Amino acid sequence: MTHDTGPDPEKIQSMFAAIASKYDRTNTVLSAGIHHLWRRKTVRWSGAKPGDRVLDCATGTGDLAIAFHKVTGNVTGTDFVPEMIELARKKSSAVAFEVADVTNLPFDDAAFDIASISFGIRNVGDPRKGLGEMARVVKKGGRVMVLEFGQPRRRAFGAPYHFYARHILPRLGGAITGDRAAYEYLQTSAGRFPCGDDFVALMREAADFTSIEYVPLTMGIAYLYRGVR
Repeated sequence: MTHDTGPDPEKIQSMFAAIASKYDRTNTVLSAGIHHLWRRKTVRWSGAKPGDRVLDCATGTGDLAIAFHKVTGNVTGTDFVPEMIELARKKSSAVAFEVADVTNLPFDDAAFDIASISFGIRNVGDPRKGLGEMARVVKKGGRVMVLEFGQPRRRAFGAPYHFYARHILPRLGGAITGDRAAYEYLQTSAGRFPCGDDFVALMREAADFTSIEYVPLTMGIAYLYRGVR
């Protein structure tokens, strides 16, 4: 099974740099805060425990990295947008935040117990390479956790959600950040990106996992994947 490559990394880097300062507030408004529940579910389902080494990729302003740190106390957060890392460092001095690209991670093989990415893999220029790098730095028996948007399948819920995503979300995002085009991109990219079994196929192309499971969240608005090395 083949999939198109992702978006232009330079354009993504520039876009997120432009909206970085208003990113958190916008996410909370657009998701009514439910993204925090999804991140807590990610930490729980990862099986994280005190002392585990965790790498959070495309960490943005660090919310998932900080959530992991509350459990493990040993987290590194990376993002290839320096403006995002700057904001993450202001949120937490306990997490080791650094600028790095998920497709070329500066870490040894099997250095972490868990590698995670939330709402970032669809923005990676080569998502297979990003997933492969995450798998590379996780030790045998470790987990690769991916939280990403999906497409709701139930018609009764799907129709109003798609109307919101297509027409309301870009306007709201644009009103808050002043960059409507960024939120039009984010909406269309979520609608095109593979989810469910299709994303599992992408993970299997990227690396050798012993098992991959997933659960839909909030009627399929998001999906959570767990790949065991």
